[in-house]
Amino acid sequence: MARRTFLDWPVLRQLRGADPTGRGTAVTSPRTRSTVSRTADADGMAESVCPYCAVGCSQRIFHKDGRVIQIEGNPDSPVSRGRLCPKGAASEQLVNSYLRQTTVRYRRPYGTEWEDLDLDTAMDMIADRFIEARRDHWEDEDEHGHPLRRTMGIASLGGATIDNEENYLIKKFFTAAGAIQMENQARI
Repeated sequence: MARRTFLDWPVLRQLRGADPTGRGTAVTSPRTRSTVSRTADADGMAESVCPYCAVGCSQRIFHKDGRVIQIEGNPDSPVSRGRLCPKGAASEQLVNSYLRQTTVRYRRPYGTEWEDLDLDTAMDMIADRFIEARRDHWEDEDEHGHPLRRTMGIASLGGATIDNEENYLIKKFFTAAGAIQMENQARI
């Protein structure tokens, strides 16, 4: 590191240079001048939406070598105008956590161990159980002969991270399946 002299004192730099107010280069240290943004060497940037709540704050996700290196608010977003709440700002930790599950985990009834399943098998299991619950609990009419056309074996509890479009589709799907018990965490 170079030896500092009396002439390097910020007040003298301020009085000698083009920054008499001391708000710019006169008070900027060499270390600060050499600092670059974490996103400067990113391979690319993708736009996304924060996964935590139904506000829908837009995010800029910077990646390098196939790994997320930074997530920040998108200033072009009319919703959040480049701002993120503390959870949204920390979503990079969610993505890169070594604890993050990246496979479908299943524990059989009365089982004591988790096992990995491929996604197609898990989706087929869910669909089979959905159809079976609908069929086993279907009520076509009540005791007076009034039409019901519903099932009491299926219910939906949505989370606050689901946006309006997803809520709309889920409501249509469960209504078409005959379910009448639908609720959302945001309303509870």
